[in-house]
Amino acid sequence: MRCRDDGRPGATCRKAEADAIAAGAFHNDVVAVANERVLFAHELAFAERDGFFDQLQGRMPDVEIVEVPAGEVPIGDAIRSYLFNSQLVTPPDGAMTLVAPTECRDTPSVAAWIERHLASNGAIRRVEFVDVRQSMANGGGPACLRLRVVADPASVDPRFMVDDVKLDRIAEVIGNHWPKQVPHDDLQDTALVADIEKARAALLQAMGLDDLA
Repeated sequence: MRCRDDGRPGATCRKAEADAIAAGAFHNDVVAVANERVLFAHELAFAERDGFFDQLQGRMPDVEIVEVPAGEVPIGDAIRSYLFNSQLVTPPDGAMTLVAPTECRDTPSVAAWIERHLASNGAIRRVEFVDVRQSMANGGGPACLRLRVVADPASVDPRFMVDDVKLDRIAEVIGNHWPKQVPHDDLQDTALVADIEKARAALLQAMGLDDLA
């Protein structure tokens, strides 16, 4: 990001970082995400933008940077819609796909940028919108599921493989032991600690994981 406050050509500054934080970016995955050789980021995602891009391209000559200009998508719109807190994945057919919350579709500036990018045949070839409103309301989003682990199901302890029966057991334990809310004044209550330990034990027992107690 070039400085816009001192007018010095080529100077770098931290205005971008300050603008992003002021708009609600509490960590970088709210304004940038990467997959394979593609970096998808907002123009204000990095304080030392030019230097960072130079270093990145020096280490990864084939990197493709997909940058969303602040003039097209204001930083506030990007953060509210969680455009960059989305999942950027490569499915088996190789068409890189952005799994984005429906808020991206419902935010005009974001939706317009997505349409333009897809029409340009850019690095992101598809966008799938998903309804994660409950997660969004609690500060989460698709990126909360970004953990990727390559594993052969045959080599995984079957107790950790989920199915409908196990999901029903988990739901029953939650219904019986998880409070719907915890008042602030109860956070230091020893009774609450005991309830939490009891709930954990019930969950482990329901999943056949007593040895982890």
